[in-house]
Parts: sequence; C-alpha cells; structure tokens
Amino acid sequence: MNKRALITGITGQDGSYLAELLLQKDYEVFGMVRRTSTINFERIRHIQDQINLVSGDMSDQTSMTTAINEIRPQEVYNLAAQSFVQTSWTQAVFTGDVTALGVTRLLDAIRTIDPTIRFYQASSSEMFGKVQEVPQRETTPFYPRSPYGVAKVYGHWITVNYRESYNLHATSGILFNHESPRRGLEFVTRKVTNQAARIKLGLANELRIGNLDAQRDWGFAGDYVEAMWLMLQQDTPDDYVVATGETHSVEKLLDTAFSTLDLDWKKYTVQDERFMRPAEVDLLVGDPSKADQKLGWKPKVSFEKLIQMMVESDLQTLKAQAR
Repeated sequence: MNKRALITGITGQDGSYLAELLLQKDYEVFGMVRRTSTINFERIRHIQDQINLVSGDMSDQTSMTTAINEIRPQEVYNLAAQSFVQTSWTQAVFTGDVTALGVTRLLDAIRTIDPTIRFYQASSSEMFGKVQEVPQRETTPFYPRSPYGVAKVYGHWITVNYRESYNLHATSGILFNHESPRRGLEFVTRKVTNQAARIKLGLANELRIGNLDAQRDWGFAGDYVEAMWLMLQQDTPDDYVVATGETHSVEKLLDTAFSTLDLDWKKYTVQDERFMRPAEVDLLVGDPSKADQKLGWKPKVSFEKLIQMMVESDLQTLKAQAR
C-alpha cells in the first residue's frame, strides 16, 4: 500500500512543493483547505487531479479530529499558519489561535486517534528574532520579535512537549527564509522581483520598501520541502535547522533582482516608513550542519539563481498577462 500523507496549508508555497515531492514518491496525498468564499488553488492547480482535498480549519478541533480519523495518514505535515509577519501585529489574536493553538489541536487529534502517525511542525527562524548567537542552530535561545514569532515558539515547544509526554514521532523543522516563484506578493522577495519586472516592462516606475539593512538566510522552497520529508523518515524524531548558512541584505536582494534585468535599483527604490516593522529582526543566518550530518540534506539552488528564477518567472507572467 502507498503511504498516505496529510498536508495542512497545501495551497501555500511550501504545501504545493511538498505535494509534488510526495506524489513523485507515490504517496497518496491529502490536503486540508479552509472553507472560504474564494479558495485559491493556483499553486496546486497543475496537480489538483492527483490529490485529495478535505475541509478543515486550524481553529476548529472537530475538523482536525474528523480529518485524521477519516484519512488515517501515516504522516502529517503542518504547514498551515497565518504566516505573514507584518500582519501578525494587526491580527495578533488570530495569529496566536491558528499558528500556535492550531498545532495543539492537530497534535491532540493525532494523540487520541493514532499516536503512531509521524508529525512535522513548520517552525521558523523568526523564533530567533533578536538573535542570541550567530549563526543560529538548534540550541540557540529563542527571542521572537513579532506576534508571529511568538506563536511559532509556542508551536515549536508544544511539539517538543507532546513528543516527550506521549512518545509521539513529532519533529520540528526550523526553516529559515525560503522563497520561489510561488511566493506571495506580500513577502519582500517576491515584492522585489515582481516590481522589478513591472518596472522593466514600463508597468511601474518605483518600488517602495522598508529596511534595506536587514539580513536574511534565503533558500529555495523546493529544496526545503525535501528536508521536511527526510525528517519524517528518521527512526527518532528531533529538531533541525534548515538553512543555506549564508546571509544577504535586502540591498543585495535589490541589486541581484534589478541587475538581472539590467536595471539600477537605486534609481527606482524609495524607502517607506510604512514597511518598517515595529520591532525589527536584523540578522538571521542558520547553521544547517545537523541537517547535513543526520539527514544528508544540502541546499541545491544558490541565492543568485533563486532570485534570477523569480525575476524571470515574474517577467514571463506579466508578459503573458499583457497579451
């Protein structure tokens, strides 16, 4: 029999790449989607006929329990969250309910229905926030700087707690920033690549952006979902940092994106206070050596290749829309 996997957040960037990977490995893939008046299946449309979608909501315990009971998966990947950091300040309670307590609801459904299910929790580098050491590794203390980061810390520790309390195969992947052409336009990388392409085509004349000095460890989402899968294939559950080990500033992001189109970013970029965070995270860079040693995982796509890939994708999409 093929393995069955349930992915929450399947319509997101990571969910779509993970679904593709699991289908390639002959899994039967189930995706949980929240009932809304407009459901966006854009990222999974090309594989929608190969996956099974079930209705569920991270804020509703009954739907979690029903889904686990009916599907009986061997693996559950929790990728669902209110995942936009900026929004977490204006929707702090909602972020806490979904991104933090939602993890508990899912773990409790697994514990009561089938404790042999292997569980993956999408933890985040935002948990490190005001970093206590550089680079950040699995043992680095957390100091979150946003309601999103705080909620992710809760989700991380409740996963550890259920693992140790109930002997669940529950693992957290502490993923640093990972991007792709499927990234939402509200995230800075995609905002930059999309606006650069629009400027190149004469559809816009400026890019408004926040802190140019913030530094991030950016990798390719398609690489990172492989690390998620590898974690659940291990005999013993554990926590892993998934990162490239390299850091780049927002200014470097701008330079790479605009130079791909033979443009000078300084001529088009305007710093805007509206895009500054109330509490900034200045430097994130991960140490992925544990993932390398124990999982055999290494990132394949470089920062430059990633940004070029995103710029070229946005350019082609905008050209197609203009036809």
